[in-house]
Amino acid sequence: MKNTSLHIDLLFEKLTNVITKILGSYFAFFLALTLVLFWWGNNLFTSNNWHQNIGDIIFGFTFLSLFIIQKSFNRYSALIHLKMNELISSHKTAKNTVMNTGNKTEKEIRELSDEYIESEASFEKEINHALKDINSENQV
Repeated sequence: MKNTSLHIDLLFEKLTNVITKILGSYFAFFLALTLVLFWWGNNLFTSNNWHQNIGDIIFGFTFLSLFIIQKSFNRYSALIHLKMNELISSHKTAKNTVMNTGNKTEKEIRELSDEYIESEASFEKEINHALKDINSENQV
């Protein structure tokens, strides 16, 4: 059961990655633009209802905005991943497990996040213990 769930989750991750890339492509935008222009051409001039026409225009622009926003998000996400990879690779003590996190599944990203939260908590405990030792030595 757990294996099936993991397999379905992995397939869903792949599907969302493909759809994200498709929606952010210029081809998808021009296809949507063609569809919206065809829709407007058929509906705006045949309908006398101005409220419906205005709603159709707003809906068309909103629909096209989806593709523009997705394209800018893809670009921004790629830039963030590039910068993160550069920073990780330049730091000698950094773990390479966080490199290319865009290729990891959501479960793997959560596990890495939990690992870093745990390491941060243990690091804070070590710092607090060291500060207590320093304070006790200074009081003597």
